[in-house]
Amino acid sequence: MTTLRAGLIQMGLKGDTAMTPGEIRERMIAAHLPLIDEAGARGVQVLCFQEVFTQPYFCPSQDAKWYGAVEKIPDGPTTRLMQDYAKKYGMVIVVPIYEEEITGVYYNAAAVIDADGTYLGKYQKTHIPQVAGFWEKFFFKPGNTGWPVFETAHCRLGVYICYDRHFPEGWRALALNGAEYVVNPSATVAGLSQYLWQLEQPASAAANGYYVGAINRVGTEAPWNIGRFYGSSYVVNPRGQIVAQASEDKDELLVADLDMDMVREVRNTWQFFRDRRPETYDTLAEPR
Repeated sequence: MTTLRAGLIQMGLKGDTAMTPGEIRERMIAAHLPLIDEAGARGVQVLCFQEVFTQPYFCPSQDAKWYGAVEKIPDGPTTRLMQDYAKKYGMVIVVPIYEEEITGVYYNAAAVIDADGTYLGKYQKTHIPQVAGFWEKFFFKPGNTGWPVFETAHCRLGVYICYDRHFPEGWRALALNGAEYVVNPSATVAGLSQYLWQLEQPASAAANGYYVGAINRVGTEAPWNIGRFYGSSYVVNPRGQIVAQASEDKDELLVADLDMDMVREVRNTWQFFRDRRPETYDTLAEPR
C-alpha cells in the first residue's frame, strides 16, 4: 500500500481588522508556525492552509486598504518562508495568499512548493463571486492558470479554491490532468454553505476518483460579521467517504493517512473516464 500523510491547518483570525495587513500577516504566520512544526514532526507529506491564510476574509468590505495585503509569487516573503519550511521537513506545502501580478492586478492564488523547497507553480482562483457579503471581484481578477496538476515528490496534486468547488468542470479537468489529491482552501460561513460543505466535495471526490482535502477557517471576523466560519476541515477519499474531520471552532492541524492505491482501485471499479462521452458535451462550453 502506498500511503500519503496529508495535513490541513484551519485557524481563526489573530489580531483585528483595525490592524494593517502587514501586522495581521505577521500574527497569522506566527500562529501557523507551531502547527507547521507539528506537521513536520508528525511526518506530514502534503500540507495546505486556508484561503488567503495570512489575512482576514476581507471581501465583505470594499475597502482598498486590503490591497496592501498582496504579495508576489514566488518572490514574496510568505512563499520564500514556506520554501524554507518545505525543505526543512521534506514536505509539500500549498500556500494560499493574495497575489500581486503587477500593481492593480491581483489574484486569489496558491503557491505550490515541493518537498525540497522548489517552487513548482501556482493556481489562481478561476470563479470569483460577487454577491452581498462576498464582493470578491473588488479584490480579485479571475485566474488564468487553467487546471495545473503538480508533480510533487509525494503525489500528483491539484488545487481548487473555495467558490470554485461549486463548479464541476474544474474538478473534472483536474482529474483528466492526472490529479490524485486535490486541496480546496476556503473561507465559508454557516448557513446554506454548511450543508453544501458536506455534500459537494465528497460528491466531487467520488465522481473523479481522487482524494480531496477541504480547508475552512474558524470564528467570526468583526466588523463585518457575515457569519461564523465553521471550520470542519476534512479529507474525503475517492469513494466520497470522509476519513478525517476537524472541529468547528478550534485552531487545528488535521492529519490523515491516505491509501493512494485506492485511486486506481476506484477508477478501475467505476469506469467514469472510459464511459465519458465528450463528443456529446459541446453545448456545455457555449456561453449563456
